[in-house]
Amino acid sequence: MSQRPIYMDGHATTPVDPRVVEAMLPFFTEHFGNPSSITHAYGWEAEAAVKKSRQIIAEAIHCSPDEVIFTSGATEANNLAIKGVAESYFQQGRHIITLATEHRAVLDPYDYLASLGFEVTKLPVQSDGLVDLEVLSQAIRPDTILVSVMAANNEIGVLQPLAEIGAMCHEKGVLFHTDAAQAIAKIPLDVEAMQIDLMSITAHKVYGPKGIGALYVRRRNPRVKLAAQIHGGGQERDLRSGTLYTPQIVGLGKAIELGLSEASEGERLGEMRDRLWSQLQTLDGVILNGHPTQRLPGNLNISIEGVDGNALLLGLQSIVALSSGSACSSTHIAPSHVLTALGRPEPLAYASLRFGLGRFNTPAEIEQVAPAIISTVQALRQANPKTKPSRR
Repeated sequence: MSQRPIYMDGHATTPVDPRVVEAMLPFFTEHFGNPSSITHAYGWEAEAAVKKSRQIIAEAIHCSPDEVIFTSGATEANNLAIKGVAESYFQQGRHIITLATEHRAVLDPYDYLASLGFEVTKLPVQSDGLVDLEVLSQAIRPDTILVSVMAANNEIGVLQPLAEIGAMCHEKGVLFHTDAAQAIAKIPLDVEAMQIDLMSITAHKVYGPKGIGALYVRRRNPRVKLAAQIHGGGQERDLRSGTLYTPQIVGLGKAIELGLSEASEGERLGEMRDRLWSQLQTLDGVILNGHPTQRLPGNLNISIEGVDGNALLLGLQSIVALSSGSACSSTHIAPSHVLTALGRPEPLAYASLRFGLGRFNTPAEIEQVAPAIISTVQALRQANPKTKPSRR
């Protein structure tokens, strides 16, 4: 059996931590009750497990447990937040704001609302991926009802100034939503200090199972009203009907608990990322995408001049598992909308590599991957000498 490539695509998904699996397993066969069945012990056991996970999430983001709504993941949470606000507040205004670099799970609901008559503003970002706060402030109007800005970008790892955005939105009476799928349990998140009204999270980006996430919905100062997008049994405060998936919810809670307890993980990932970047800079024509420091510690996104992006990924696929952009759009033959928003020309947007280093990567793997990338790039440039990289 051939050896599998080294996995460095942690922004697409992460392996489930064995400790998370261990916590989940009893709820498939032993404690299998429905948490809504509160007339017997089986339901009580499941209800207690759900309550515990809700408490873990609440403590992680500094909210009340009753403000946590379980969903199937961040995509559903984003849709519930964005469409739910639009339907509840459309009489107050039909103008909504987001960034051009958001995930499709935010941009597509915005486009859907535009088709219904809402006015959508997609703000540009600066060349480092950060929003210009003055531009955002000027974009907010009396009829603006929602601003949605991602906490940590899924491609370039850039961390947006959430506290400043939250303060601006609250001062102007506008709701603030953030997609924190890539940020939860990796960077500090405090919905009170950052004045966040809605926050989407997911488990599978932080060593939990796929198919489970949550939406934080502020209940006071202000109380956020949402229109439900899934109707049925009235679970989750009537905002998200459907039988709660107890094993997955347990997994989400455990994954976040572990992420918060691994205090040195960010520092370790940052050191490996910096070592990788240092070695790759020995190549000419390698460009860092995104802010050099204001980014997730395990993220590195680069564009490489003088190579074909698809050829580069093909040349590396037996060595390292990477992507050139969002995993959700990797089947679409188009340059990354995030990199083009940064001002990268199409050839550089195509010829990009996204590294998502994670808990189970090692320094030894960096020492394997970096030379392999360098030699692959050199071979591709020799095969196509017409395109020469610029020298630093």
